[in-house]
Amino acid sequence: MSVRRWLRVLGEVTRPTVPVPDAGCPLLDWAESGAMALTGHGNGPPVLSPGSMWPLLRETGAALTWLSGRTGRPVHTDPALLLTGRAGARNLTRQGRTSAGGATRLLHASDGWCALTLSRPEDLELVPAILGRAEVTDPWQALTTAVSGTRAREFAAHVRQFGLPVAALPPEPPAVDAPWRVTRIAPPEPALRLDGALVVDLSSLWAGPLCAQLLGRAGARIVKVESTRRPDGARSGSRSFYDWLHAGHESVAVDFTTAEGRAALAELVRAADVVIEASRPRALAQLGSAPEELRHRAGKVWVSITGYGRRHPDRVAFGDDAAVAGGLVGWSDGEPVFCADAVGDPLTGVVAALGVMGAVAVGGGMLIDVAMRDVAGAFAGAGAVEHGPHPVSEGAVECAALGRTVPIRPPRVPAPTGRAPTMGADTARVLAETPVNQDPRTRPAPR
Repeated sequence: MSVRRWLRVLGEVTRPTVPVPDAGCPLLDWAESGAMALTGHGNGPPVLSPGSMWPLLRETGAALTWLSGRTGRPVHTDPALLLTGRAGARNLTRQGRTSAGGATRLLHASDGWCALTLSRPEDLELVPAILGRAEVTDPWQALTTAVSGTRAREFAAHVRQFGLPVAALPPEPPAVDAPWRVTRIAPPEPALRLDGALVVDLSSLWAGPLCAQLLGRAGARIVKVESTRRPDGARSGSRSFYDWLHAGHESVAVDFTTAEGRAALAELVRAADVVIEASRPRALAQLGSAPEELRHRAGKVWVSITGYGRRHPDRVAFGDDAAVAGGLVGWSDGEPVFCADAVGDPLTGVVAALGVMGAVAVGGGMLIDVAMRDVAGAFAGAGAVEHGPHPVSEGAVECAALGRTVPIRPPRVPAPTGRAPTMGADTARVLAETPVNQDPRTRPAPR
């Protein structure tokens, strides 16, 4: 698995190799990252798997730094902070087959395992219908019992009919040549750059906003757009984590149920150099802003983040169940446990940003279809790490080959550079100055 191979899907944008400094042992890096502390049973030691993903994550970060320097300001990332920042902000801990965030569980089927996310009260209320019962006293216990006599894929297919995020753990990670599919939507623009570019972020929660944050650090102007009737659910979570993702961005809020709101959305989408969205395709189509229905000027980059890609528009996913779908889990005594905290989200955010930067480097004009399942599969299939035995004891990991022992560190705590704007704080000003027909070279400097 190689980042260079991913980027070839966009165009020849890399040197023969992207330099990655040698850090010694990836499994020691995994132990020090905070992600290992989140992987394993709560009443047992953390586990080394899937530390083999670490070299690919470092290569991704190195490529991102190089590409951002070509198209804007160079962005240097801390992979450990990207993976564990939410857990650090919320003081989350490992819970084995219950996700660190608590909404997703690994259930043992007759032939394997599946992951199901029930994040809202109304999701739990669907359990009786899923099981064909009038009522259920303990939803999770009832599901655990029911799935034990069913094949994992059959159970997942049944639950998927109710619109819930569910995934069977594959026997092997899916083969992934690249974590995105690319469609040409406009001719390239050779002078395209990220510094000064207008990025309209229609996404929410974690993956899309992290992509936007990285593009903002490269010099882009980020305008976050929310529905007044359905704001980003992350606003009700950890304030420090939300600030870390959104400080320095601008906030627009409009009512998508009104003609005026839909017109404002369409105007912003037309003006954007880059659009980030994480919606089901039909949702944007209903708003009149689906990428396939719009005329795009040269260089436009549109990144669509979904659970399984735009080819599977009705399959939803969150970070933990998407990781399971891609085979990205830890292993404890031969059984799976969740990897880190909703690891599909931060990995997808980084990969989406890399895709945008690669597209910008070759002139854009692309729709980049990023599937969280495929991102997880790429990292799960990154390859084995060979550095000799690695005993885990007393909160530390030893690498016998290197003669080094490192502590298993807790998750990183993000340090926001400022406060995120209140929802809609910039609506009037941004809509008044939206440069629909303005030359990108004369646009206001990023804020």
